[in-house]
Amino acid sequence: MTPPTKVIYFDRIPGDPFRPGWQRRLLHTDRLMTVVLDIDNGPWSAPDPFHSHPHEQTTYVAEGEVLFLSEGEEPKRLRAGDVVAIASGRPHAIQLLSPRARLVDNFTPIREDFLK
Repeated sequence: MTPPTKVIYFDRIPGDPFRPGWQRRLLHTDRLMTVVLDIDNGPWSAPDPFHSHPHEQTTYVAEGEVLFLSEGEEPKRLRAGDVVAIASGRPHAIQLLSPRARLVDNFTPIREDFLK
């Protein structure tokens, strides 16, 4: 049996303020997770620390501007409309260049660590 369609109206639900200046809203199936990140404490003078995870990730910049850093590669300036794909295990980070940004992350498999 096919599971029912899930719909989340992201702007109608409160975000989870998981750290100062950051809120996230998420939706997931058994194998795919979408996370809408609103960041409103920019611009930053330096990037966030590098991190990695076993999940494949894509990030769509819906609003704002960020510097995307991937270990061993030249930084990439991303603006609204740009998308980046991040391989499993690849150390990466961002630096917020605008006052705020909205990023739409997709992960597979889902980020169990994001679930309450």
